[in-house]
Amino acid sequence: MKTLEERLAQVESRLARIEQLLPAMPVARGAGADQPAEITESNAVERKLVSRPPVSVLSPARKMSDPTYASGTLSVTQILGWTGATALVLAVAYLIRLALDAGWLTPERQLGLALLSGFALIGAGLKLRVADRQYASLLPAGGLVVLFLSIYGAHLYYHFIGVPMAAGAVILTCLAALWLGRLFESELYGLFAVVGSYSAPFLLPTLAGSVTDLVVYFSAWSVLFCLYSIWIGNRRAYLLAAYLALLGFHYLWKQMAPGEWEAAFAFQAMQFAIFLGGAIGFSVRHQRPMSRDEATVHLPLLLIFYALQYGLLNEHLPALAPWIALGSAGVLLLGHLVAKRTLGQPLESSAVLAGAYAALALFHAGYMELLPDAFAPWVALLLLPAVGLYFRARGGAASVSWPIRVLIAIIFAINYVRVTAGMNVDAVPAHQLLALLYAAELYIAYVLTRRLPALDSLATPALYVGHVALMSAAVQIFDGQLVVSFAWGAIALACLALAFKTRDKMLGKSSLLIFAASAAKVMLFDLSSATPLVRIGLLVILGVTLYVGGWMYRKVDLIDAKPAAG
Repeated sequence: MKTLEERLAQVESRLARIEQLLPAMPVARGAGADQPAEITESNAVERKLVSRPPVSVLSPARKMSDPTYASGTLSVTQILGWTGATALVLAVAYLIRLALDAGWLTPERQLGLALLSGFALIGAGLKLRVADRQYASLLPAGGLVVLFLSIYGAHLYYHFIGVPMAAGAVILTCLAALWLGRLFESELYGLFAVVGSYSAPFLLPTLAGSVTDLVVYFSAWSVLFCLYSIWIGNRRAYLLAAYLALLGFHYLWKQMAPGEWEAAFAFQAMQFAIFLGGAIGFSVRHQRPMSRDEATVHLPLLLIFYALQYGLLNEHLPALAPWIALGSAGVLLLGHLVAKRTLGQPLESSAVLAGAYAALALFHAGYMELLPDAFAPWVALLLLPAVGLYFRARGGAASVSWPIRVLIAIIFAINYVRVTAGMNVDAVPAHQLLALLYAAELYIAYVLTRRLPALDSLATPALYVGHVALMSAAVQIFDGQLVVSFAWGAIALACLALAFKTRDKMLGKSSLLIFAASAAKVMLFDLSSATPLVRIGLLVILGVTLYVGGWMYRKVDLIDAKPAAG
């Protein structure tokens, strides 16, 4: 047995090793100056916080203290700061206007004063950065606005500078905005740079002499803003750049030279590759998968890209348009897999995003454009077995994103209605068998889903739509009202008999649908157009099936809720 002194010595030794591992920091002391520091729970938490690596430029902690970050509610500091910066910008504008009206300044001096005011605001913000970096960042933001207005005014209004000088000044101002954004740790400057760079071709119409020049100009900025987003740790810069690049280029291309569609197609492909690489690089660099909100913002961008590119290709390369669209979906899925393998963790949000784009491409380009209409019902019939085989082959690792599941459900539902209603099926090979095969597949799906708790909610819909398909098959296979009514009654009685045999209460109760449909068919449609003998036969068949069915249905409630095993 160790003595108390030995145990205390061991505890003190362990504490000494812990203190050596922890970074040096002030510790709480007692009332007396000579008392030893106590390692309390609060001290441990503080040391843990100090030992953490620095937050990224725009991490959540930084965003909470950034007055330029819109956090949902504006604080008094934000309101006062923005109002003050805006007032200074307006003061500069009114001062220049007053000087011009009074004849104090020539246009050259007016622009010089505006530029001097912009630089003064930036210089004041840099000077005050030591005291309060985040709050001081509002002044350079106002200065950038003044510089942009001065440059565009010098070119568009006064014509003092040509396009090359104006473009160079805009580029330098945008780069300065990026530098200030990094210096003040605020994404606002990056957004200024994005808007300023992509708006330049609109305000400087001759900036790009050709569509090719426009491709190079926009693509260079796209690459820069992707790298900048990765640098500061925030996706907003490259997202805004992507939207402005796609929409802005499309508008300018239509105005400049709509016949140069090859350059437009090359630009769209380049933007797809640039921003896909930026999104993957961001996740890998920061070890941060795309969140659900970020994926939601990316989705409209992909939809815009798909619409613009497919519209362009459908006009100039209609034969290749569906294949290129499917290829873009394949590239996106490949990028998702690369990011997933690199990060070594599931990427749920990006999987949904990639699945949604793939579902769109498969439905529009694959199903609607490439698949012959005559084979669509057969392809839809094979979808469910294909999914079943996929799950059987992959086992527990199998997963299908919900957009793909929705796509499968939509294609199956469209062709199910087409087959059961007999719409445009004359050109479909062996269309007489389709309704029967759809019914058989749905019954098999009912049996399988009943055995899987995760899919049990799909069992009832599969059973009832299977009944409808089987009744439709009887209408398409048999001729004559009497035979069809007899077939429907036989189906209902067979459901009850099979329910008793398999102890399946749900199957027994579902026979009511067939009995009700059979009675409605005879009363509403068959009797009015049938001959007297046929009427008698219809009523006899209906009466017998309903009576026998009612006698059998009385025992349905005695069946267990779940079918018997095997």
